[in-house]
Amino acid sequence: MTKSKPSTESDTRSKSSHDRWLRIGLRQSEFDQLFDLYWGGTQGRITGLTLRIIAVNAIALLSLMLGVLYLGDYQSRLIQSKLETFETEIFLITAAVTEASRVDPEFGGHALIREDVRRIVGLFGATLGKRIRVFDREGQLIADSKSLIEDLKIEPMFVVQREEGDNWESIKMLKRMGAFFITFLPEQNALPQYFEHNSIKAEDYTNVVEALNSRSSFSAWRDRENGIMLTAAMPIKKNSEVLGVTYLVSEGRDIRKALGDAWFDILRVFFATLLFTVILSIYLSGVIARPLRRLADAADKVRRGKLRGDEIPDMSNRKDEIGELSVALSDMTRALLEKMDAMESFAADVSHEIKNPLTSLKSAIESVRVVKKKEDQEKLLAIILHDIARLDRLISDISSASRIEAELSRESFEILSVRTLLRRLIDLYKNPLDRSKNRADPDTAIKDGVMIMLDYPYEEDILILGNDGRLGQVFHNIISNALTFTPVKSIIKIKVQKKQKRVVISFEDEGPGIPENNLKTVFDRFYSERPQEQYGRHSGLGLSICRQIIEAHNGMIYAENVKSRQGKTTGARFVIVLNIAEGGS
Repeated sequence: MTKSKPSTESDTRSKSSHDRWLRIGLRQSEFDQLFDLYWGGTQGRITGLTLRIIAVNAIALLSLMLGVLYLGDYQSRLIQSKLETFETEIFLITAAVTEASRVDPEFGGHALIREDVRRIVGLFGATLGKRIRVFDREGQLIADSKSLIEDLKIEPMFVVQREEGDNWESIKMLKRMGAFFITFLPEQNALPQYFEHNSIKAEDYTNVVEALNSRSSFSAWRDRENGIMLTAAMPIKKNSEVLGVTYLVSEGRDIRKALGDAWFDILRVFFATLLFTVILSIYLSGVIARPLRRLADAADKVRRGKLRGDEIPDMSNRKDEIGELSVALSDMTRALLEKMDAMESFAADVSHEIKNPLTSLKSAIESVRVVKKKEDQEKLLAIILHDIARLDRLISDISSASRIEAELSRESFEILSVRTLLRRLIDLYKNPLDRSKNRADPDTAIKDGVMIMLDYPYEEDILILGNDGRLGQVFHNIISNALTFTPVKSIIKIKVQKKQKRVVISFEDEGPGIPENNLKTVFDRFYSERPQEQYGRHSGLGLSICRQIIEAHNGMIYAENVKSRQGKTTGARFVIVLNIAEGGS
């Protein structure tokens, strides 16, 4: 007795399965990367355009697959139907042969009359076109329609009308193609192999053996050429006595022809579907290529300056990749044109701002030659030096403003603490000798008689994603502006507030405020609204640069006036809104 080891085999299979799934899990990320590379991202993989392409390519294959499935089932039903017809035919033949029996005194019962049986078998065989054999009760062959028709040249009782063959060679070729494909069809029930032999003994025929035992037998076989053969055997009875067996064989030409016709119909549907698919593919290529060509032509016209950004074809209603491309191209072109307009405006503003000190310089230099008094000459020289310093400051700020956006696009952002940024800012305005003494109060500083005070009401850090140096530049610029307008013994307050996923940082002074009609233009280039004694010391680009930096951080900056209860302006407030980093609270 052999003992098995189920536990060991189970453990081995479990470990093998575990390792296999582990390898699949490890490769899952690689598959995702490949899919992302193919689809161009992790989003929007199945879109309207994708579904249309899949549908067009699947129609022909789907029709062929459905036809093959139908044909496989049709073959089984056809064989069953032919067997039922076969049963009727052998019943009629058997009934006719039964009438050819007579009482045989030797056996004391009925027996088949050989000559009558041979005549009946010959006539039925010639008429039906099927091979008929009759065996007696001893299992000996007494009649075979094939040899009878050949030897006696028996004519059929009536002619069965056959369908004429197809005249068109193309149809014949398609039907032969269909018959060829039939050989590859998967069968639901595999048929046994049929071997044709000319034995005269009943024991060599399975159906005949069963019929001699009073059981009718019907079978379907597969011949050497992969065709279908049908066989049937029915006992010949007289008064419940088995006198012999009728054995009927058909080559199944009707089945093969019916399957060929069905396959021909499927091929016709397939080719019609294929033609329809080709037409759809041509249409789909136009649906894809035509809008792409329009977008390409529009982009080329924009490049040559013959088209504005708002004239890019709008295909956003397509809801597919081409629609997304049109929106992206339109936005990109509009942004590019806005940049170009901004550059033109910037160049015009720069030209205007540089002309003022240059005109002043020219006038002062020309006057130096004429003026005789030393005192007047010194005043003119002071004006020249002032204008030169102004030009130097202006050119430096212009250079910074022109580079800042490009630099921000190249620099990487990092996680920053708002509290640390603002405390570092306040630390800059402290007296270096007093910094070590004011460690207990890091949120206040005094500069030129003005107190700078930080109001940070939270215990935890608020984290943002940004550039440390650029944000510090913004805060420093706003504080410097506030110090310019704030009187001595007043306060500049820096307040921090959280609002949902944003942090609001406000800088509030106690100066004269901003003219109401300039609250929006205060961030324009070369805007300046300063006391007369500070004229020429600032380029007017500081707040414009601040807006550039904040917008590059996906934030917002605006100005407003501080009002008393009576509605009187008591100062100015600059508000900066930035996004809080994920988990940055």
